Amino acid sequence: MSQDKLVGPLTTPLSTRGIPRWITYLLTLIGIIYLLNPTAGLLELLPDNLPFIGNLDEGVAMMLIWYGLVEFFEGAEPGSD
Repeated sequence: MSQDKLVGPLTTPLSTRGIPRWITYLLTLIGIIYLLNPTAGLLELLPDNLPFIGNLDEGVAMMLIWYGLVEFFEGAEPGSD
């Protein structure tokens, strides 16, 4: 399996897959808010004291931020959606 097939899904903007840019940026904002205050008591999806799976929610939040950064730097020109 080539490296492009492994890395491609992580480096392709979501707008090229049909997801509007504003949704990508909204999900990125949600991820940033969640990571800045993960245990505020408002929303803790998985308790961090669960072995191995306790940090999955923070991992998902980081992926949301990652896709927002990919969209910002590699996405379509503004106004094209």
